Amino acid sequence: MNQILHDQLLNDAAVPSASSSKLQALIALIAEGSAEREASRTLPFELIGLIRQARLGALTIPAEAGGGGASFRALFEVVIRLGAADANVAHILRNHFVFVERYARRPRDAQQRLWQQAVLDGAIVGLANNEPAAPVVGASPLDTVLRPDGDGFRITGRKFYSTGTLFSDLVLVRVSSEDGRPASAIIPLDRAGIELVDDWDGVGQRLTGSGTTLLTDVRVEAAEVVYDTPTQGYGLPYSSTLPQLYLTAVNAGILRAVLADATALVRRRERSFFFAPAPVPTDDPILQQVIGEISSAAFVAEVAVLSAAEAQDAAEALRLAGQPDLEATHQGAIRAAKAKVVVDDLVIRSGSQLFDVGGASAALKTHNLDRHWRNARTLSSHNPRLYKARAIGQLELNGTALPSTSFF
Repeated sequence: MNQILHDQLLNDAAVPSASSSKLQALIALIAEGSAEREASRTLPFELIGLIRQARLGALTIPAEAGGGGASFRALFEVVIRLGAADANVAHILRNHFVFVERYARRPRDAQQRLWQQAVLDGAIVGLANNEPAAPVVGASPLDTVLRPDGDGFRITGRKFYSTGTLFSDLVLVRVSSEDGRPASAIIPLDRAGIELVDDWDGVGQRLTGSGTTLLTDVRVEAAEVVYDTPTQGYGLPYSSTLPQLYLTAVNAGILRAVLADATALVRRRERSFFFAPAPVPTDDPILQQVIGEISSAAFVAEVAVLSAAEAQDAAEALRLAGQPDLEATHQGAIRAAKAKVVVDDLVIRSGSQLFDVGGASAALKTHNLDRHWRNARTLSSHNPRLYKARAIGQLELNGTALPSTSFF
């Protein structure tokens, strides 16, 4: 690990802003050895420790509260940079930043102010949402039910796809009340009865800790429970646009990494095929075309993501002015859905094109270049692109609004 960059992080106590040299140093450290970590399945505990020390998780908390003050556009610029450095690390932080937006960025009560302070102090928050027995993905009620226990509750349940939780300090557990009301319980991960199982065996995103969370008679204090309402948490219309767009931003970052690796491959090639139109690979018009296509795809992906992020900023500006507008949030969801439909295709195609410029030697396991395609394919599979394309078609043809919950 680069000791100069490491020391720079430790000597800077400020929460990083999106444009700070501290953040630049942190991302440079994250990029170091990312291919090797994934090849050996070395989980990034040390890097998450640096992120905790650097307090990157407070990036979007307002500056007046001691945070980084990043807008949505600035956040997603950072996510793209993180995705280019290491798609696993970028993905690990997804549920954290969504938690901050829902419950800590602008706290409503004393408990949420405590969560905000925890984030300002460096705490990372994970998620335990999905249940293997659920007949409909993303639907409620859940089998993890709040059972009254004195002045609090107890919960028992099994969650999977717990991305990032293995590296976190707190976890947001999606629960139901006994009468079926959906809610979130935010609890420390060192509480008795919580077990984290690193059993994620996907083809990509192998280091995200997206395994199983087991909850056995876990105590939950009443203040740690937030019930969904039409103006808060998961009940807020289009509140899931942010986590959806986050995945697309990581894919845009992967595209940036594909471009960097493809360019480096061509530049270091010393041989060409006997039937190539130019003896020097960097002068080969066929290879130049492939690089040009990947570069253009990376550009379009980033523009699409940042355009959708700007729509989130516009909707937030209305909320802060006391003029919440459903159509503004709907427009944000539309842009995020359209970005996913296009970006997912671009990154998967570009991940394959990477091998067109490198020849057979690019497929050597020692290079681990296939991780870009595998990671992008895995991220793209999280939320169905085809269903989003169909919803956009319904909107265009019949004026049908996008669904306001779950995967939109």
